[in-house]
This record gives sequence, C-alpha cells and structure tokens, in this order.
Amino acid sequence: MAKMDRRTRRMMKQMGMKMNELGDIKRIILQGDTREIVIEGANVTAMNVQGQKMYNIVGGKETERKPQTEDVPVVEPVLEIPEADILLVSQQANVSMEKAKVALEDAGGDLAQAIIMLQTR
Repeated sequence: MAKMDRRTRRMMKQMGMKMNELGDIKRIILQGDTREIVIEGANVTAMNVQGQKMYNIVGGKETERKPQTEDVPVVEPVLEIPEADILLVSQQANVSMEKAKVALEDAGGDLAQAIIMLQTR
C-alpha cells in the first residue's frame, strides 16, 4: 500500500475507513454463470467503510475461461425412522412393517402422510 500522508490517514479514520493491503493474494477468480475471469498477480486492498467491506483489485494478468464444473454426487441424508413409528403406521394402515417403513421413508418420516398414502393405495 502506498504511504499516505498524515492528513489523509486522519480523514479516512474520521470517515470510518480502514484499509489493509492483502499481499498474500496470488489469484482472484470472478465466477459467473457462463465464464470465469482469472486475475493473476494483482494488488488487492481490502477497505472497511462503516462496516461495509470492499475490495480494490489493481493490475495483474487477466484471462477468461469457462467455469469449471465438478461432478459432485448428491448424497441424500439417511432418514432414521424409529421402530415405534413403523409399528404405529403398520397398525393404523393395516399393512406389514416393511410397507410401513417404505411409506415413512417416502413421506420423509411424516406419520400422518405415510398412513394416508397407504390407505389411499
């Protein structure tokens, strides 16, 4: 960060501004839906102005590329269904425990919805 004179620093302090150069930043990536802008070797300054954080990027080599997509598998959370809930649905809908468990899984653990699903089939 360039040296500022005393008057500039005092004025920034009165306005609630704080500046900090982020010297360890090597690469900035701006991601959009259809492209990414990569800036290498820029000078980055973080400014805090009355609680709002702003970043100033100066210089650097700019390149544009298509966004990188990662094929991350979506893992559904495992639904733990208590045995008492399975028994209750089984008795109320007059079905086997296996069918009651499947209905509860399909209903996301909602007892009433599982019973209704089984009774309307």
